[in-house]
Amino acid sequence: MLSKHVKIGWLCLLAFVVSLCFSMGVLAKEGNTETHSYQTVTEIHDWGAAVTKVIIDIGKPLPKDSVNKETFQVHVSRSDARLNNPFLEEGERRVTNAYVADKNGNQAQRGKYVVLEMEIGPTISLGSPLNYDFANTHFNDWIDKEYTITQVQDITFNQGKSGTISGLVIDTFAGETRELIDDFSSGSKTFNGVTLTYADYVPAKDKKKNPLIVWLHGGGEGGTDTTIPLAANKAVSFVSEEIQSIFEGAYVLVPQTPTRWMEGFTGSADGTSIYQEALMELIKDYVANNPDIDTDRIYIGGASNGGYMTMLMIRDYPGYFAAAFPVCEGLRTTLITDEDIENLAKTPIWFVTAENDTTLRPEHYTIPTYDRLLEAGATNVHFSLYDGVYDTSGKYKNADGTPFEYNGHWSWIYVYNNDPVKEINGNQVTIMEWMALQSLEK
Repeated sequence: MLSKHVKIGWLCLLAFVVSLCFSMGVLAKEGNTETHSYQTVTEIHDWGAAVTKVIIDIGKPLPKDSVNKETFQVHVSRSDARLNNPFLEEGERRVTNAYVADKNGNQAQRGKYVVLEMEIGPTISLGSPLNYDFANTHFNDWIDKEYTITQVQDITFNQGKSGTISGLVIDTFAGETRELIDDFSSGSKTFNGVTLTYADYVPAKDKKKNPLIVWLHGGGEGGTDTTIPLAANKAVSFVSEEIQSIFEGAYVLVPQTPTRWMEGFTGSADGTSIYQEALMELIKDYVANNPDIDTDRIYIGGASNGGYMTMLMIRDYPGYFAAAFPVCEGLRTTLITDEDIENLAKTPIWFVTAENDTTLRPEHYTIPTYDRLLEAGATNVHFSLYDGVYDTSGKYKNADGTPFEYNGHWSWIYVYNNDPVKEINGNQVTIMEWMALQSLEK
């Protein structure tokens, strides 16, 4: 009897062990079925936005030297849903660096992620997450970008025993980081039926009054997506460490028009703007809701369409702004009366443009207006006139070694890089240093 019960017990135990082993085998097999994904990192450069990195989730801890720039190939397909034919282009992006990282993309001695840095440049469109719609809207917008990352070299790692990863094909998108853009918030303001969206940056609280920089975007950045005016050019530079340190912490307000600042009551660039009153109300409302803004140190600037609007604002609200910096501004001097010149002269101004700007020719706009201000006795007006717009970073050059040349209209690049400089009272002063010194109380 006892022997029979023992046999039955052993059979039950054996059945349990077999069942457990089978279950563990299934779990182990399922555990090997991993879903890998990638994230993108977008940075803003002189010419605009670029996807500079992809961060791959490998799922297993890798040692520092287990990958190199030959381990993976990166393919991207770009499309713009606004277009009749959405497809833009596709191709391979050149990997320039690869390293093991933590989940935030920081290089690590050991980590479950791999960062691939890719070649970027003003002529490498494959890297751009934006597209300018020439045919219909004439606006920039974010595009659809589909990355496929293919492993072409084995990765060896050690988890108590040697292991190999091979044959990964990763095309699952898990999100993106937009550097500096992500530091901004957004909102909107409606006045008399006109709604303006805006992006804004709030400096760290420091128990003192902080200045406000108002930046007005160009003609291609209208709409309702407040990240576009930050990304299509390099307006994020106003929150960079360099410029924030000059102002010892500054608010940045980037209003956005649904169309263009130049849209006037009788036509385009007629010396008026249907958005002017709403813009002023937005600025005043923003100041009222941030009581630590120094109302003696509110600065306004803009490029092209935004330069046009900058001129209207200081023309019609003299004494409100401590300084203005119109860039390749589009208010034709023939629309500026002598009385307007008197009003403009009440605000310190620093003009910036390039001689070879064929979009808004300086001989019709900035140059004669600047001369008229001097003739009217304006004492705090400055002008940086460049012969063209060239790369100042030293990274991008022509085949003959000369600096890469941008479109002559893009003189805003110099402003974003704080390049304009003048000798004022015996000192070499940059445009941002000059602006930080301007105050209504002075």
